[in-house]
Amino acid sequence: MPRQARLDAPGVLQHIMARGIERRKIFWDDKDRSSFLERLAMILEETQTQCYAWTLIPNHFHLLLRTGKTPLSKVMRRLMTGYAVTFNIRHRRSGHLFQNRYKSVVCEEDPYLLELIRYIHLNPLRAKLVEDLKALDKYPWTGHSAILGRRKNTLIPEPTKRHNKKIFTPLNPTNVGHLTGAEIPLFIEEHKYLSEKTVEDVLQYFGKNLKEARRRYREFVEKGINQGRREDLQGGGLIRSSGGDKAALLGLKKEEREKGDARILGSGDFVAQALKKANELHERSINFRISLNELIKRVSKDRKIDLKDLISSKRKKDISNTRAIISYLAAIELRHSGAKIASELKLSEKSVSRCIERGKKLVDNDKKLLEYLR
Repeated sequence: MPRQARLDAPGVLQHIMARGIERRKIFWDDKDRSSFLERLAMILEETQTQCYAWTLIPNHFHLLLRTGKTPLSKVMRRLMTGYAVTFNIRHRRSGHLFQNRYKSVVCEEDPYLLELIRYIHLNPLRAKLVEDLKALDKYPWTGHSAILGRRKNTLIPEPTKRHNKKIFTPLNPTNVGHLTGAEIPLFIEEHKYLSEKTVEDVLQYFGKNLKEARRRYREFVEKGINQGRREDLQGGGLIRSSGGDKAALLGLKKEEREKGDARILGSGDFVAQALKKANELHERSINFRISLNELIKRVSKDRKIDLKDLISSKRKKDISNTRAIISYLAAIELRHSGAKIASELKLSEKSVSRCIERGKKLVDNDKKLLEYLR
């Protein structure tokens, strides 16, 4: 049976999971994990995608995201392809790193947001990567420790040319309000990264002040330890939404019972609305996809590079840059495999990986290059 297209729409909550090919490790050491999180942090901030929960297991990862204006497919392409290229170069390997496509399940927020945050953050404990909740509280490779304030929030991007440091304003009588004496801080923060705001959003469900909210959040997580692997949180429309109990659906009309979809976790009405919205967006976006051959022709023509020179062994800067731009756009934006790009450009897959990395820098410095895709 053909795989169903993924569902996506701005503001939708999605549970994402991706595994290593043949269930092999995708994180060999802490440097790999840090590299993945640095990339994720940058992409989340640039695309204004919220991440409510995350965890890294040696051979897979989980994310709970709410997309902004940037489609989930683009966010995940940048994350997974970029990480795979870096991983392959670092470990001197080639070929696919991830198994097939990532899995995404659209989730109804009210009944599932907190349940999924808890479920995802307990993954290291279920996988026996940590011994108990006390160890999980300080475990660096899941978002749980950041919510508790026990570890630095690794989804805050490091300051770069594109991510300036936080902006602070000295206090004055108009912004201190009623605070006096020791209550007055030295500065009032004007800007927060999205990941910081997201942690605050989560804690607001648990209390009015920080200490109380963190305590109640931890108690909530602790209550989920004995629940084990919950199939009812894996997606599947109404049957999964009822906890897997089909008997609970017997009182519903036939058309209501059939409002189920493996890509969606929620009530029948939510399933129907999600499908309608996603289909409308898909119809709008489908006209923007172009073939790899068309991309090669557009970029080469605009940059005045002969196609014969492009696939030759010449290494002139303008030719190399053209190859890099094509490789990056083809791999990250159009999701073509490294093998296919290598075949069209007459390069090795290793060379294509290098081109993608170089192309990323070129596109980051000149967003107009994305117009080649339209």
